[in-house]
Amino acid sequence: MRCAPLPLTAASVAFPRSGDTCRRAVRVRAYAWDAAPMAEIAQYAAGGEAHGAPVGTVQARMRALRSGWRVDDGVAVFNRVYLAVTEELGRRVGQGEFPDRGSAATLRVLFAERYLAAVDTVAAGGRAPACWRPLFQFRRHPGVRPMQFALAGINAHVGHDLGLAVVDTCRTLGCRPADLEGDFSRVGEILTMLEERIREDLMPGPDLLEITDPLTHLIGSWSLERAHDGAWSAARLLWGLRGLPALAAEFTQRLDAGVGLVGRCLLTPLR
Repeated sequence: MRCAPLPLTAASVAFPRSGDTCRRAVRVRAYAWDAAPMAEIAQYAAGGEAHGAPVGTVQARMRALRSGWRVDDGVAVFNRVYLAVTEELGRRVGQGEFPDRGSAATLRVLFAERYLAAVDTVAAGGRAPACWRPLFQFRRHPGVRPMQFALAGINAHVGHDLGLAVVDTCRTLGCRPADLEGDFSRVGEILTMLEERIREDLMPGPDLLEITDPLTHLIGSWSLERAHDGAWSAARLLWGLRGLPALAAEFTQRLDAGVGLVGRCLLTPLR
């Protein structure tokens, strides 16, 4: 279903990103896109057929990051996982599995941009959002296992970024979260499938992993399904608060901090 345009006032367009104070808000249409101008996003929203940018730019950036990081770098572990997610999403969109190809592509790009923005912030010497901070702080810790790095990144990206990306998409396309519910659910199905693949690839074999192993308990304490459901609730709540920027900013900051705390627990060194 194509999203119906909504009138956008100054109060509804302004929206604080994580880490902003109540007095500082950014406008979605003023985002600094890395080789992905808003005209190209608009082309996707209109059902354009171009595949090169900005989706291709996002994937190219993640591939470049993969080649520039060590294989055992914790952020690189998540980056490999997330690149697989974006590639799978691209295949599903191309096969027509999403009801609105334009909205699915826009959500996909805006979702990825939040992860890439965290990478850019850290690379420039800045402070990443609280949800991403543990992964960047522990990325080279020898006592943290690859499975932990992957789940910590998924926790940050789904628990915090996904809900905000839904709101970003609504503002960009002029629609409501309910118009994106089908796309959101399909993204969740793909994430669940990939989480299962991650567990198969990164979990130690049965000869190394016993029921008493701390990793077993740690991994079992986190649920992608709950994180995905929480992201949808956050998106709906933030959309309802779009005319109350101070409350929206406070909620966003608390969401960021809470997801960051979970990430820090997931990265508890086990050896």
